[in-house]
Amino acid sequence: MKPTLVVLAAGMGSRYGSLKQIDEFGPSGETIIDYSIFDAIRAGFKKVVFIIRREIEADFKEVFGGKFSGSIEVDYVFQELSNLPDGAIVPEGRQKPWGTGHAVLLAAEKVHDPFAVINGDDFYGMTSFQLLCDYLLEQNPANLNGCLIGYKLKNTLSDHGHVSRGVCAMNEDQELQAVNERTQIFRSGDNICYIEDDTEHLLTGDEIVSMNLMGFTPPFFDILKEGFTNFLNTTNDPIKGEYYLPVAMTSMIEKYGVQVPVIKTPEMTYGVTYQEDKKSVRNMISKKIEEGVYPSKLWN
Repeated sequence: MKPTLVVLAAGMGSRYGSLKQIDEFGPSGETIIDYSIFDAIRAGFKKVVFIIRREIEADFKEVFGGKFSGSIEVDYVFQELSNLPDGAIVPEGRQKPWGTGHAVLLAAEKVHDPFAVINGDDFYGMTSFQLLCDYLLEQNPANLNGCLIGYKLKNTLSDHGHVSRGVCAMNEDQELQAVNERTQIFRSGDNICYIEDDTEHLLTGDEIVSMNLMGFTPPFFDILKEGFTNFLNTTNDPIKGEYYLPVAMTSMIEKYGVQVPVIKTPEMTYGVTYQEDKKSVRNMISKKIEEGVYPSKLWN
């Protein structure tokens, strides 16, 4: 079996202001993706599939092309608006990508074993990759299964503005029931709040949230195809609407009765939503290098 890592690296990064997938954070020019691949290899992943946009292909491959040679198998998928089910057409005026669910669906021909999905601009931590790979190695590739790595909300926030997080609703067996999207979560003094319907609500910070670190078996691609086709046929916003991965995961639970464990990680996750986040991520990496978690140069 060849556990596979699917990296979502086609995002626009509008709030960050540049192509953060290839921005440098480590002392030898390493990107956040470099640290994710390094951790994934140590955890036991054998293949990585990058999902990128055609227009960033040259820049992306200039940074990553050949870097992982001999360490992990590498493949690419291009997220393009025109890559739609038979009979579907791109609505006039549509420019925005179709969302994370569509992006992962495009990897179906490249992935044949249990696989993980990660964001290309989030730093997840070694423990999280190990927990996820251990789960995938226990799965029968022919059966429909999935899991989610859950972080404490307080371990995922930015000090420089609001963030979006999917708050996990779980049953007593710590199985996922739903992911409730909160789009404006921020620190307010000693409190953590989110805004909904122009009203401020308090959170404890101990809520378990999704950071799009998930694991699946190959039959999940059938769920994605079914869900994306339904989205195209029913969306009220054909210009900006998106098909999200948690929607497909919810369908897997509600329609197909799959039990999806939420595997809690003690790690802090570091994202780069804003340019001001860059210093925090660099400081964190420097500290981990001093602690011996990472070498000062990841690749030779």
